[in-house]
Amino acid sequence: MFHMDKIDKNILEMLQNNGRMTAGALANELGISRTAAYERIKKLERRRIIRKVVALIDPARVGLTCFTFVEVQLERHGREAVQRFLHAITSIQEVMECHHITGEADFLLKVATKDTGSYEDLLLNQLTALPDVRNLKTLVVLSTIKQETAYTIP
Repeated sequence: MFHMDKIDKNILEMLQNNGRMTAGALANELGISRTAAYERIKKLERRRIIRKVVALIDPARVGLTCFTFVEVQLERHGREAVQRFLHAITSIQEVMECHHITGEADFLLKVATKDTGSYEDLLLNQLTALPDVRNLKTLVVLSTIKQETAYTIP
């Protein structure tokens, strides 16, 4: 793990809250030069601590109103079966997240679709066709109470 000092951690906290913050603005807040702030940001990017800068959109305002979590059980658990599943799942754009988990299910998917009809279509035509899948269990999100994007840095 890359050692980060207090300034690096402060840069990460500020950028998580405002990805558009310039090196100059960060420098002013932190009491360092603009060049030093810029170089630190570039170092964090090179080390892939900062993976990318994105805009967080309101999904409902772009027509995405149905969110589901899908528990996936695989028929087989060998490397080849898992790789086939992972290769297939990455091509489904509605799948926002895919987590390899412990418990009864092998994977947990977070899926975003326009509505329940769109989810049903995705389920019947794509998810059930995934390789080596034994069982799918859908959990429909009724409401989201907390959804953070910023990590607390230890």
